[in-house]
Amino acid sequence: MKIFTNGCFDVLHRGHIELLTYCASLGEVFVGLNSDESVRRLKGSSRPVNTQEDRKRILEELRSVDEVHIFEEDTPYELIKYLKPNLIIKGGDYKPEEVSGHDLCEVRIFETLLGYSSTRLINARASSKAVPDFNP
Repeated sequence: MKIFTNGCFDVLHRGHIELLTYCASLGEVFVGLNSDESVRRLKGSSRPVNTQEDRKRILEELRSVDEVHIFEEDTPYELIKYLKPNLIIKGGDYKPEEVSGHDLCEVRIFETLLGYSSTRLINARASSKAVPDFNP
């Protein structure tokens, strides 16, 4: 089964690993990776922390990931049309009908791990605070 997920994957953390591991348990994993310009439009001018080439390389080295495709648009809709996955897995607080590509194939929402967020890690670092404990 061809599984698709996407995101910025700017600062890789356990939440990303759990999502990608879940995807791999279902089939072959294709990751849509937001380009640097796309990340800037979505997250602001201070992002991404890591370049698209670095983010892509890191993801490609994970055994749970089969292919990584960078996309320039704000959503991966065209990439999803091109790849034709059987299933889209999206992490976060989305409803399936809000996910880009929901009209092209089945969508499942992977429950985000509480407290794991690249933005939270970056903000904690920027304010010189210790990274907060993620255990509830």
